[in-house]
Amino acid sequence: MNKEWLFRGVRAIFLAVLIVLSVIAIYYIGKYTYPFIIAIGLAYILNPIVNFLEKRTRLPRGLAVFVSLILIVSAFAGLITLLIAEIVNGAEYLSNVLPKHIDSFVTYIEDIVAMQIIPIYEQLSVMFNSLDTGQQDSIMDSIQNTGTAIATSMTDFIQRFFQALPNAVLWIPNTATVLVFIFLATFFISKDWERLLEKTIHILPIKAQSHSRTIVQDLKKALFGFIQAQLTLITFTTLIVLIGLLILRVEYAITIALVAGLVDLLPYLGTAAVIIPWMIYEFLTGDIRLGIGLAILYGVVTIQRQLMEPKVLSSSIGIDPLATLVALFVGFKLVGFLGLILGPVTLVLITALQKAGVFRDIWKFIKGQPTT
Repeated sequence: MNKEWLFRGVRAIFLAVLIVLSVIAIYYIGKYTYPFIIAIGLAYILNPIVNFLEKRTRLPRGLAVFVSLILIVSAFAGLITLLIAEIVNGAEYLSNVLPKHIDSFVTYIEDIVAMQIIPIYEQLSVMFNSLDTGQQDSIMDSIQNTGTAIATSMTDFIQRFFQALPNAVLWIPNTATVLVFIFLATFFISKDWERLLEKTIHILPIKAQSHSRTIVQDLKKALFGFIQAQLTLITFTTLIVLIGLLILRVEYAITIALVAGLVDLLPYLGTAAVIIPWMIYEFLTGDIRLGIGLAILYGVVTIQRQLMEPKVLSSSIGIDPLATLVALFVGFKLVGFLGLILGPVTLVLITALQKAGVFRDIWKFIKGQPTT
């Protein structure tokens, strides 16, 4: 019995070390080969379009891949162009309206300074003059130290900003080079997809082949389900914001709703990045009706998002709503904003491995039993 447990322990340690080394190897390999990993994903997404063009239009495989890439890039460029056009129209509108709002805001600040800040300053001056010399010196030293700390922080921020500018400039040609590699790799991988897939399958052991098929099918369902879920959530957010802005009779409601929908992709922040600053501004400038309306709209959007997200994600990627909620929370606590995406993805991967029987085979290996 002791020998049996000893062998189990050795096998468990061996397996743990193997997993850790595999994760480290994948990390470093992915760090230098990520354009090709992205290309594999793009080729997988393009594959149905390429197959359709190849079979229905009798195009050669290479030409079908080229046409598919052109269609996807054209569609993406078209969406970007429409978005830029909407932003330009919105900017033109703001350039006409914003000066009036700025004048109102400046007048509001002047009234606050005249009616509240100056009387408070006079009272503080009287109180300061009534203090003895030592107390006055202590207060002045504290003010100077605070000012020095603020100036130092601002100086450090400016220095870091200008030090980061060369890296930002270098990022542009770097990104362009990476994009070229991604598109070229996508073309060649998609062109030889069946041959590469067959070679990859033959390299794997028979046991791994069966596991891989199950895992890939589950991940495929989960990946497209996750994208579908995000599109559903963004669509609902955009529609709610649009309806709310139309009720509030806000101009350029469609443009603002589209921007709010895109911003909703940002983890945790979401539409708050658009609505909350706008709401605060309206309260400060005296438009209480619009401020209250925006506050109600933000509350509706937030409640809708919190109620729908676990349910939509769970139904789209095929996991329990409570498990999805736990994955979202744990991911956020461990990784931050990115964890709101990585949490459900990790849960999907674990579920796929469990369905494929990987954990069962691992436990049999540790126990020394033959796997089926």
